[in-house]
Amino acid sequence: MTTEQQRTTLSPATIAVAAGRPAHAQGAPVNPPVVLTSTYVSTGVPGPEMLYARYNTETWLPLEEAVGRLEQAELPALVFSSGMAAIDAVLRLAAPGTAIVAPRHAYLATLTAAHELAGREGGAVREVDIADTDAVAAALAPAGEPRASVLWIESPTNPMLEVADVPAVAAAARAAGVLTVVDNTFATPLGQRPLSQGADVVVHSVTKYLAGHSDVVLGAAVTSDPELRARLHARRTTGGAIAGPWEAWLALRGLRTLALRVERSQASALELATRLAGHPLVAEVQHPGLPTHPQHARAAETMDGFGSIITLRPRGGAEAADALTRAVRVWVPATSLGGVESSLERRRRLPAEAATVPEDLLRLSVGIEDVEDLWTDLDQALHASVPAS
Repeated sequence: MTTEQQRTTLSPATIAVAAGRPAHAQGAPVNPPVVLTSTYVSTGVPGPEMLYARYNTETWLPLEEAVGRLEQAELPALVFSSGMAAIDAVLRLAAPGTAIVAPRHAYLATLTAAHELAGREGGAVREVDIADTDAVAAALAPAGEPRASVLWIESPTNPMLEVADVPAVAAAARAAGVLTVVDNTFATPLGQRPLSQGADVVVHSVTKYLAGHSDVVLGAAVTSDPELRARLHARRTTGGAIAGPWEAWLALRGLRTLALRVERSQASALELATRLAGHPLVAEVQHPGLPTHPQHARAAETMDGFGSIITLRPRGGAEAADALTRAVRVWVPATSLGGVESSLERRRRLPAEAATVPEDLLRLSVGIEDVEDLWTDLDQALHASVPAS
């Protein structure tokens, strides 16, 4: 089997382990080295070799290869200093004076960045229910309004877990001449590969599931389009939003266990969501794997897994939600997600969160701990959150 055949036939779980390693040669290291340098020896007219570490450096390349292959891209990914650095660079693909169509429920910093960009460049942001395929298509080119140049998708959305019909909305965007971008942080490349569903660019907060240990801050953008990649590379170089070598190396090390972590956390998330749905102190629970989720059938058809995020609304409102976060002992009250540790957060405690997100909604990120320990801790915290009568 040739190297190229292996690239196209290996499973994602194997790619996560094998991609980005040095060639098999006698005496070669199994892992790529960390190269600590800011510049390279160079004379004459610069060529394709390394020149300066803001342009490229060896320590990024194995991670970029691995993420690109996981997303089934024809080109390596580009790593950035953070998820928001990658998001900012990709948002700037929007043409001045045009619109960005985005989910009304998306990561709040993404929406903030989109509105700021539109405000500076005379464009607009049209927020839609990303699960409503017809509404998304209608927002691409409404009469009398600026045409869209970028369709931004989160699926599932953060934090409401709405699931988009990515192939359908990407097809509508392509027909309208609009770039489709998918933030694939929640689903991971093991859950869906948007480039194969018609997306033009995929972004990740590598900080979350890909690195997986809550110890690095990194982002990535992935595309199979050479021109788009060149524009994103130029933006990274000019803006200086580059990854440190240690962060890139740590993220690649974390990536090696992605399949194991996702398999465990997804199974636990579905089990916990099922139990929570019948808990007397729970007002509402959502998870794409539950048959009661509005887009459960769509998720089952378009995704390879239902993800590791749950939303929970305890009886007793925001006061009970805050009490629950104070009562947990195994779960970690924290604002990030996707780590080996299970975490939870009441999202509306953040002033910029969308007003349509319920005040009492808790976002739960399920880690890899024993599911019975996670359940016992949640159950006792729910009982502790009940106001004294």
